[in-house]
Amino acid sequence: MSNLRAAASATAARPDARLASAGAAAGAVLFATALTGAASQVSVTLPGTMIPFTLQPVAVLLAGAVLGARLGAASQALYLAAGIVGASMFAWSPVLLPGAARLLGPTGGFLMAFPVAAFVTGLLSERGFTRRYAGAVVAMLAGAAALYAGGIAWAMVTLPGASFAAFLPYAAADAVKVLLTAAAVPALRRVFAR
Repeated sequence: MSNLRAAASATAARPDARLASAGAAAGAVLFATALTGAASQVSVTLPGTMIPFTLQPVAVLLAGAVLGARLGAASQALYLAAGIVGASMFAWSPVLLPGAARLLGPTGGFLMAFPVAAFVTGLLSERGFTRRYAGAVVAMLAGAAALYAGGIAWAMVTLPGASFAAFLPYAAADAVKVLLTAAAVPALRRVFAR
């Protein structure tokens, strides 16, 4: 406890330490935003579908797992804001509208759930789930569940005749991505905690 007080006292005595910390947090949020934008560009739309397979979900979940609840959610809110104003942040699609209109289409629920998914993953990360691989998997799958809850609910409203089963291939692919990337989370947490 005395170490915590000493650290707090040293930070309070040095305003530049607080600014450096705020700068590092802002840089991490911007990096996670850019990572999600880059991950959206890796997309494959299967014939007969409107919703592409992308790397976005894993970037969203990594943002929460590594940055924590608030900063992870902030990075995804910034991602949405950039996409809404027209930056090339959303996955390319021959049928889905760009910019703010994308949120009204069938993928809008997934996009709007990005901050929530990052927050859920980050909340579990802050509670120690991401110290080890298995916990990181649990935290990221919980975030994915939040992502899919928002995405499927919205798609059911916007796509007449959509069924839950139509999303199973996407969920399976995202589960594999989580299993592969969760191994890096404990190390990334240590790097970003500095």
